[in-house]
Amino acid sequence: MPTTLTSKRHVVEGSLDDAIEFCFQQGWTDGLPVVPPTPPKVAKMLDAARLEPKQPVAFVEHRAVSITAEKVAINAVMAGCKPEYMPVVVAAVEAIADPSWSYHGPGTSTGGAGVLMIVNGPVARELEVNCGDNLFGPGWRANLTIGRALRLVMRNVCGSRPGTLDRGTLGHPGKLSYVIAENEAESPWTLLHVERGFQREQSTVTVMAAEAPHQFYNQLSNTAQGVLTTLADDMRISGNVMGQPQYVIILAGEHMRTIAADGWGKKEIREFLWKHTQNSHAHLKRTQRMSGAVQDGDETRLRPLVESPDDILIVPAGGRAGAFSCYVPGWGSRRSSQAVTKEVKR
Repeated sequence: MPTTLTSKRHVVEGSLDDAIEFCFQQGWTDGLPVVPPTPPKVAKMLDAARLEPKQPVAFVEHRAVSITAEKVAINAVMAGCKPEYMPVVVAAVEAIADPSWSYHGPGTSTGGAGVLMIVNGPVARELEVNCGDNLFGPGWRANLTIGRALRLVMRNVCGSRPGTLDRGTLGHPGKLSYVIAENEAESPWTLLHVERGFQREQSTVTVMAAEAPHQFYNQLSNTAQGVLTTLADDMRISGNVMGQPQYVIILAGEHMRTIAADGWGKKEIREFLWKHTQNSHAHLKRTQRMSGAVQDGDETRLRPLVESPDDILIVPAGGRAGAFSCYVPGWGSRRSSQAVTKEVKR
């Protein structure tokens, strides 16, 4: 059985259970049982992505780690991926190695960032990546295993293990798997990957270092402004409120339809939220989020959650029914880590 850190092969005598226990003993798991990565299974994974075993996929500069296709394939097998998921996993690995994502911070911070992955394009439909009911919940193999494969690469190849390199104080369940797709079929707006420079027919993965999703509820409003006022009030004191890199706003069916019916597009949503989520310096100081005593002018001096409205990413996804949506604060600051979008090459 191949390891994920070296080219050695291990032969385990006994049953499948024995092989699974061996993986636990080697520290290759995330706490759940893994699929033993036998050479035939790894070969199928590589074939699906048309990659050679030693072919470099990414280089993580902060860790001085070269990630080969074989290492990605081994972890994808262990995560329970189907071979056809492999190109998506590869694109996600490329994204976390991008200097803009800046691996060291999200991979080691006490802030415990998860890796939110948003899948767009034909691949999302073909692999049945969930974009609807129970969006972040269990039940979809593609969502759960693709995200798990990426985290296993981070653990087993890059060394991001809890208690050593991964110093998350609390962490959150998204650190196991954190994958969704955009609801492209029903979206009234320009798709996320198109906004980020790709063609609609291209398949992509957008990766963001992220906190857990924060759900909000509004069943009273039948206007875009009403729904977004509730959202903005909740967002305003979320995250670290001191200049995060990006936020992802996930609008589920009812809220999406209400906002679109008022003629609001992504531009109007972003601008409204950027304006209405700003905090006064006085509030930030009184609540011990900003250092120093309250000074003259602090009551009217405002600080936005993000530097620009363009740092608010709008993604329609989630169930058609229910007056719930959510937002996901990004980890760190704009200079620490930014969302990265990579094409899924098949």
